[in-house]
Amino acid sequence: MLKFTPILLAILYAVAMYRFSVWRTKQELDGKSTQLADGKLKKLTDRMAEALDLATIKVHIYEIDPVNGLAAPDGRIFITRGFYDKYRQGVVTAEELATVIAHELGHVALGHSRRRMIDFSGQNALRTAMAMILSRFLPGIGILIANGIASLLAARLSRSDEYEADTYASALLLKSGIGTSHQKSLFRKLETLTGQRGAVPAWMMSHPATDNRIAAIEANERKWLGS
Repeated sequence: MLKFTPILLAILYAVAMYRFSVWRTKQELDGKSTQLADGKLKKLTDRMAEALDLATIKVHIYEIDPVNGLAAPDGRIFITRGFYDKYRQGVVTAEELATVIAHELGHVALGHSRRRMIDFSGQNALRTAMAMILSRFLPGIGILIANGIASLLAARLSRSDEYEADTYASALLLKSGIGTSHQKSLFRKLETLTGQRGAVPAWMMSHPATDNRIAAIEANERKWLGS
């Protein structure tokens, strides 16, 4: 039993840290966000709400500069001020921004926040177990190898979540009559907008490569629409 104690402690630590992160994120979002009030975007979110049989879809502006969307653990959807400013400047269209909202709705609907807590706990346990084993044979670098393997796993799981949220968004956009062309056009802009072009190797990226995301959307379209 004693040999498994570090792994159990790692799991408990991961759960505690995740819950603290959720609490801290909520405090941050509560203090730096307001509900979005934009007539053109509301028409689009109303179409998506109708497709989902919802009364409305609430979207909030998170007052930070980076271009991003966010699905909070409590189910709220956020667009950053930086992203909204790109829309106001005409760099991003209302339809393209609506695809971000659809994507974040996918994260909420598919329970990705809850799953990430489980994934994070498992990865922490795996990191601890591998570090214990590898350090016996590779003192000094065993823990570095364990951290690297755990990071690769985390990136792969994150990419899987992104593909799932993309698929959910595509289905919703088609059902609401908005279509997926705006989803694909936004992906082509994102690397420039976020300044992440070529920033990290593909296997370490938390989001899939743009071409792969677009190819997956088009594959789904052919399957769903028979074209």
